Amino acid sequence: MLEALQYEFIRNALLTGLLASIACGIVGSFVVVKRIVFISGGISHSAYGGIGLGYFLGMNPILGAILFSLAGALTIGAVSKKAGQREDSLIGVMWAIGMALGVVFIGLTPGYVADLFSYLFGSILAVPNTDIYIMLVLDVIIVILVLLLFKGLLALCFDEEFAALVCPSKILYLVLLCLIALTVVTLIRVVGVILVIAMLTIPASISIQFTSSLKKMMLMSVLLGIFFSTLGLWISYTFDIASGATIILVSGISYILSLCFKPLNKFRHGQN
Repeated sequence: MLEALQYEFIRNALLTGLLASIACGIVGSFVVVKRIVFISGGISHSAYGGIGLGYFLGMNPILGAILFSLAGALTIGAVSKKAGQREDSLIGVMWAIGMALGVVFIGLTPGYVADLFSYLFGSILAVPNTDIYIMLVLDVIIVILVLLLFKGLLALCFDEEFAALVCPSKILYLVLLCLIALTVVTLIRVVGVILVIAMLTIPASISIQFTSSLKKMMLMSVLLGIFFSTLGLWISYTFDIASGATIILVSGISYILSLCFKPLNKFRHGQN
């Protein structure tokens, strides 16, 4: 693997894995603690509509994915709170609409969309510099928002009724969904729309078994994400297999192995 570092695309891939791990480690911890794992799936598939729109309009598909994922997140949050609709139903609807719009826009795009496969299943070895810059900006936004709103988000995850008494919980919930949306976008180029939910939740699902501190859980999740992406990248490079799928397989196998060990700690209600 060391000799492979002479290639720019390998260095870009490692940097992409690092940036994605930071986002998924931080936001994925909130997702796992609050038990809203499948929202990430709904948002990621909503983003597919933005990818199709990006191709149709001739702009960077990642920018379209940002718009659609944020719109999907805000729609799920706003409608579920105001209309009292079940979130799982809304997620299913947004999932279907996003995928359908993506297919329609891509079908209307003249010519052959050669790069489409990488957005569905990821292609960490083919991430351009422009996408890396976008991911870096998204990471900075995520880190700043979490630092500023950490106590409120912590209260929201553990006791939403208490959070409503001490902070604007509805707004915080929308912010949390937007953080998930931004994280989804950072992961699309690594593992693709189809596999985003795994990368977002597996590191945090492993970490929660071994620490009762949310901050430590975030740190552990980030480190695990870096390890999984690097190891998966090395395996895919060595054996010439799909990088995104390999990263997920490494993550999934690690999660199964973690279940074989007795958790050192369990998350306690209300503890940070």
